[in-house]
Amino acid sequence: MSAHASTHRAPAVAGQFYPAEPDRLAKAVHGYLAQVPRVQTRIAHAPKALIVPHAGYSYSGPVAASAYALLANARDTIRRVVLFGPSHRIGFRGLALCGADYYDTPLGAIEIDHEWDAQLLALPQVHELPEAHRYEHSLEVQLPFLQVMLSPFRLLPFSVGDASAEEIAEVLDLVWGGTETLTLISTDLSHYHDYETARILDQRTTAAIESLHEDALSESSACGRVALRGMLRAARVRGLSVQTLDLRNSGDTSGMRDQVVGYGAYAISEPTDTEM
Repeated sequence: MSAHASTHRAPAVAGQFYPAEPDRLAKAVHGYLAQVPRVQTRIAHAPKALIVPHAGYSYSGPVAASAYALLANARDTIRRVVLFGPSHRIGFRGLALCGADYYDTPLGAIEIDHEWDAQLLALPQVHELPEAHRYEHSLEVQLPFLQVMLSPFRLLPFSVGDASAEEIAEVLDLVWGGTETLTLISTDLSHYHDYETARILDQRTTAAIESLHEDALSESSACGRVALRGMLRAARVRGLSVQTLDLRNSGDTSGMRDQVVGYGAYAISEPTDTEM
C-alpha cells in the first residue's frame, strides 16, 4: 500500500470537449462507436498503435471512434496504454510526465504506470512537469474511449514539447512492450483553412503517414507532429504498416466549411497482423 496520499489529475475539459455527466459521456462514446461500419472492426489482432484526433467530440468523435472500434477484441489483452499528446498551453523542451498517481475522467480514475519512471527520467529529454498536463486536452479526450473499450488498464501519458523524432523513438523503444501495450498518438491535422485546401493538405499528410515518411511532415501538417514523427520513425524501423481508417475535417462533422480543422484516424500494425 502506498505510503503517501494518492494524487489525481482532475478532468480539465469535461463539459467542454465532452459531456461531464458519466451517463451522457458513456452514451456519447457508445454512440460514436456504433456508427463505425462493422466491416471496419473485423481484424484478427488489435493494432500496435493508433493515431487519433483530439478535438471536441462533436467535431472529431466520429473519426476517433473509427480507431477505437479496432480494440473490440483486445479488451482483455491490452493492459497498458502509452499516450503522447502535444502541449497546447505551455512550451517546454522534451517530454513531460505528469507525476500524479491517477488520471481522472467522469467515468472514473485510471492508474498511471510508474514502472518506467526511473529509466525514463534518466533520459535527458524526459522530465516530470505536472503543469504540462494540468489543463491539456489532447491527452484527456482520449481517455473515455479507452475506458469504454478496455478492461482496467494503466496509463503512461506524455505531454510533448519540442523534441526530435529520434528522441521520441528512444522513448518508444523503452516502453514498446508486447501485445499488452497500446501506443496512442493524439493529433489533429491541418488548422483553419477553407474546406478544399484542408482536404488537399490532409491528403498530403496522410500519404506521408502511410509511407512512414516523417520528414515530409511540416509544422502545418499536424499539431501533434513531434510525437507523430517519432512514431513513424519507430514503425519504419520495425517494419510496421499504417492503414488509414478515416479522414475528414470539421466541415464534414459540423457543417461549417470556411475555417476547418482536419482529423485523421490511422492504425499501425505489426507485420503479423491481418490486414482489413
